[in-house]
Amino acid sequence: MEITTVLGIGFGVAMDAFAVAVTNGMAVRRLRIVFALKQAFTFAVFQAFMPILGWLAGKTLSEKIELFGHWVAFVLLCLLGIKMCFEVQNKKKKNAIDCFILEREPPMRVLIALAVATSIDALAVGVTFACSDVEKIGRLLLNVFIIGAITFSLCIAGGFLGRKSGDIFKGRSEIIGGIVLFIMAFKIFFENII
Repeated sequence: MEITTVLGIGFGVAMDAFAVAVTNGMAVRRLRIVFALKQAFTFAVFQAFMPILGWLAGKTLSEKIELFGHWVAFVLLCLLGIKMCFEVQNKKKKNAIDCFILEREPPMRVLIALAVATSIDALAVGVTFACSDVEKIGRLLLNVFIIGAITFSLCIAGGFLGRKSGDIFKGRSEIIGGIVLFIMAFKIFFENII
């Protein structure tokens, strides 16, 4: 798997975490740098850890799916892209009810719950890695480091953008992430067809 593909996938799966960081930035009265760093680190760790679990699961099944692994990767990335785009509509309806300002930043247990919820897609990406040419643990660790670094950077930026810009990014980040995952899916598809 090329580095550009990994960068695109990293950007795509980080969009949920970015959206939550923006929302948390909008929800707190005052966003402290310590909280922004803690939030970004928590999300990055889970976004990096979940693909490892997915890769291990995919490798366990890899002999059974070796012949059609690229199709599995294509379908998973397409489904993730569709899911992200459709979730925007559901969140728009829900957010009309959920507008409030927090006096305090969300506690660590809430950040962990949010990190798990936003990193489920990364689990499927790990299966995608197992179905493509990510054979060596060193390559896997490089990929998950890239995903974690992208998530960390986007979440730091997202927290402060949310604090400064209100609703500008609400909903758009997940659509962009979904489109990026579609692009990566079709890139894998065309690489294996041609």
